[in-house]
Amino acid sequence: MQEETVQPEKPIEELLLEAQAKIEEQRDAMLRAVADADNARKRAQAEAAAGQRYAIERFAENLLPVMDSLEAALQSKDMSGVELTLRQLKSALDKAAVREIEPKPGERFDPHRHQAMAAVEAKADPNTVVAVMQKGYTLHDRVLRPALVTVAKSPSDPISDKDLD
Repeated sequence: MQEETVQPEKPIEELLLEAQAKIEEQRDAMLRAVADADNARKRAQAEAAAGQRYAIERFAENLLPVMDSLEAALQSKDMSGVELTLRQLKSALDKAAVREIEPKPGERFDPHRHQAMAAVEAKADPNTVVAVMQKGYTLHDRVLRPALVTVAKSPSDPISDKDLD
């Protein structure tokens, strides 16, 4: 048998040039993809920063009429304007999903929403609210400020203010 030598269709130098050209195209495509990803990351960071900076814009816009009303009420010395301003403020807070925490006497003490400022002996059930010293507020489900309350304790409760010293 005779050995047949198989001749490549293209010379090896031409195949090498084609392979190098393909590698260069892929390298360019990869560099573009990396640059696009970097630009997208930078754009997302800029949008997040702007979002944080201007997150309360709508809320601030709702408070501006309240400020105007307070200034007008102070200039006119008319106290009925203060009541109107309080309603405007409550409306602005309501639009921003800020809600009051105002427990009623006899309501069970909730340490997540209330802060006990004092414990007093009372005829009410132990660990229930006796009085509210200051309302609290929530933003959606997060407590901004807990309600400051006085809590009932049983007369036989051995813990007293003297034990705190």
